Amino acid sequence: VDFGPGGGKWGGTIVASGSTKDIKESTDSITGDYLTGKKKVTATKLQSAGRRTNPKSQKKKKENLKDKKLTVVGGREHNLKNIDVEVPLGKFVVVTGVSGSGKSTLVQETLHRSLRRELGLKIEQSPGDHDGLLGYEFIDKIYEIDQSPIGQSPRSNPATYTKAFDYIRDAFARTKEARLRGFDKGYFSFNTKGGRCEACEGQGEEKIEMQFLPDIYVTCEVCKGARYNREVLDIKYRGKNIKEILDMTVGEALSFFDRIDPLVRRLQTLSDVGLEYIQLGQPAPTLSGGEAQRIKLAKELSKKPRGHTFYILDEPTIGLHPDDLNKLLDVLHRLVAKGNTVLVIEHNLDLIKNSEWIIDLGPEGGEGGGEVIFTGTPENILDHTDTSYTAQALKSL
Repeated sequence: VDFGPGGGKWGGTIVASGSTKDIKESTDSITGDYLTGKKKVTATKLQSAGRRTNPKSQKKKKENLKDKKLTVVGGREHNLKNIDVEVPLGKFVVVTGVSGSGKSTLVQETLHRSLRRELGLKIEQSPGDHDGLLGYEFIDKIYEIDQSPIGQSPRSNPATYTKAFDYIRDAFARTKEARLRGFDKGYFSFNTKGGRCEACEGQGEEKIEMQFLPDIYVTCEVCKGARYNREVLDIKYRGKNIKEILDMTVGEALSFFDRIDPLVRRLQTLSDVGLEYIQLGQPAPTLSGGEAQRIKLAKELSKKPRGHTFYILDEPTIGLHPDDLNKLLDVLHRLVAKGNTVLVIEHNLDLIKNSEWIIDLGPEGGEGGGEVIFTGTPENILDHTDTSYTAQALKSL
């Protein structure tokens, strides 16, 4: 049963149902296009909000990281067999292998914790047993992008998380009516007292605690879900109040706020990662894990480059449609084009074949794993089908 045709308000329709053959023959199904091969998962270069990337600056960043690597020396936590693993910097790198081959032990328990420690960051647990980490001096920041929620409260939403809401509140505070009433940008925040509805404290909903069940939320009876008091809702920017703005989708807001460049940049990155359908004020608890992950990626893309960041993602393709995967790949390659490193633990063959470098662990799981089977490009791993299950799977595509 294939839903669509898009996401959010553009979804909710059954576009095709039946056997795999029926889906392939449907002219309305994007899923069918991927099943037949009319569409394929492949990375393409994106341009952001009409701005062109500077090829010279990209080349300079790549040259700065040329031949630089981060090396885990003597990794032997759990089933790792005293291995040395080199991660080339400035590339899109994938760690592969069967379940239990040592991927999470290497990346999460050893490399991630060790790099945080070397950068002076807090770690909850000590790094996995290893002799040392080399090359960390070439890295300025480390950031793990997972599918955890962007916030636990309904007050958290895509606009607040990406800082787009700061520019929206500025726009309202500059209106003539707001200045006459003495309303600064703080009045347009639902996180502080002033213009928010105090009955629900700006949540638009009231929480009812259930003794033996998860808490439930009901629409606030005072503001009817608007989050603000009547005085603030009377203020209009280009004919719309703050609630109407938060009800806009990213795509609608892009057209509406075309005069505010910093805001457009943040909205454009949300659109680039395939989230043009979500509402600016959509409560964080209603977002899926994949949506939360892409919002985090969009926030990183909107930042101006300030040094070399090392990004870690653990199976980011979980729950993603092939069309969403295409957008994810574009984002990951853009992060690398900015002079960063992206390290991904992954089983998805489409993502693996679109990476720049593969570190394949195995050959088996458990005690039969923990060894480096292959390191190199996706093209070169195809010559190692005799030792690598990953190579065999890629060759079968």
